[in-house]
Amino acid sequence: MFIEKAVKETLLKPLQTVIGIVERKQTMPILSNILLEKNANRIRFTSTDLEIQMTTTMDIEDQTGSVEAITVGGKKLQEILRILPDQSKVTVDVQENKIQIRSNKSRFNLQTLPASDFPVLKKQLENANKIRLKQAALKKLLESVHFAMAQQDVRYYLNGVLFVIENNKLIAVATDGHRLAYNAILFDGNLERMEVIVPRKAIIELSKLLDEGDEEIEIEFSTLQLKAIFSDIEMYTKLIEGKFPDYKRVIPSYTNHLIINRIVVQQALQRAAILSNEKFRGVRFVLTEKNLCIISSNSEQEEAQIEIETDYHGEAIDIGFNVNYLLDGLNSIKGETAIFSFGDPNSSILITSPEDIEFRYVVMPMRI
Repeated sequence: MFIEKAVKETLLKPLQTVIGIVERKQTMPILSNILLEKNANRIRFTSTDLEIQMTTTMDIEDQTGSVEAITVGGKKLQEILRILPDQSKVTVDVQENKIQIRSNKSRFNLQTLPASDFPVLKKQLENANKIRLKQAALKKLLESVHFAMAQQDVRYYLNGVLFVIENNKLIAVATDGHRLAYNAILFDGNLERMEVIVPRKAIIELSKLLDEGDEEIEIEFSTLQLKAIFSDIEMYTKLIEGKFPDYKRVIPSYTNHLIINRIVVQQALQRAAILSNEKFRGVRFVLTEKNLCIISSNSEQEEAQIEIETDYHGEAIDIGFNVNYLLDGLNSIKGETAIFSFGDPNSSILITSPEDIEFRYVVMPMRI
C-alpha cells in the first residue's frame, strides 16, 4: 500500500504546492507528472519543467519501512482529490503501471510512468552566496516589483526579476521596457556584489508560496542557479543569462513633486480608465497649481475628466500615460500617500512612497 487512509486535505496540500510549475501540454509526457517518493513514513512530492524544480513532503502513518517511487499525472490527481468530499479518507495503491485512488465507493485508476525516467535538475551551486531573511519581507519585496516583468519578450533577460546582492542589501528590479519597478530590503550579513536574473515563473511561484509570518527563507545564489528552502519546500531554478538594463540610469531625479492621497488618485484613475481607449489605455495628466485633471477618451468620442484638488505648486505639465501601468504601481504601495515626481512632458514619471523609502516606480510617457 502506497498511502493508506490519508485525509484528503493532507494529501492535497503538498500536491498544490508543487503543481504550479506543471504544464498540461508538454513535449515530454513525464513533465506533466508528479514524482511521488515514499520512504518509511514520509512521501516526497517533486515537479519540474526542466527549468524549475519544486519539492515538498508529507508525513504518513506507515510502519513497513518500504521505499517506493512512481510518477503520476499531477493535474489529474489534483482534480480527483479536489472533487472528493471534505475530510475524505483516501487510499493510494500502486499496481504495475497504474495507480489506484480509493475513497468511500469511488475508484480512480491513473496511468503512471517510471520514476527512473523523471528528469531531476542537476545541482549547479558551486561558490554560491547564501542569505537568510523573513519570508514576509521577501514576499513584500517581490509583490512590489513583479508586475513590471516582461512576458515572453524576445529580450529574454527582461522575463524575470533582477536580484542584486550588495553588502547587506537585496535589491529587486523588474522592467518590460515601458516601466521599471525597484525595491530593496536588508538582511544579516555582508556579501560581495552579485547580480542574477530569476525567471518570471519562479518569481510568481515564490510570491504565491511564501508565508506572511516570521518564518525564514534560505536562498543560495550561484551564477547558474538559485535554491530556496522555506516552509518544508525546496525550490531550484535555472537563472536567465544576459545583461539586465542599467536600472540606475532609468531612475530619474526630479524637482517637481506632487504629494497625493494614494486612494484618491487610484479611484480617479479607475474611473478614467472606463472611457480610455481599449487598446492603448492612455490617460492624460494635466497638472497645474493646486489642481490635477485626469482625462481619458476613446475612439467613440467618449471622454472622462476627473479633477482633484492638490497642494502642487510646481511647473504646469500635460503628459500621457498607460493607466494600467499607473494603477499597477499604486496597487503595490501599502501606505496612504504616493509621491508623483515629474520632469518635462517627454520624460518618465517617478512614483515613490514615504512609507517605503526604497520603492521606486518609473513609467515612460505615451502620446495621446
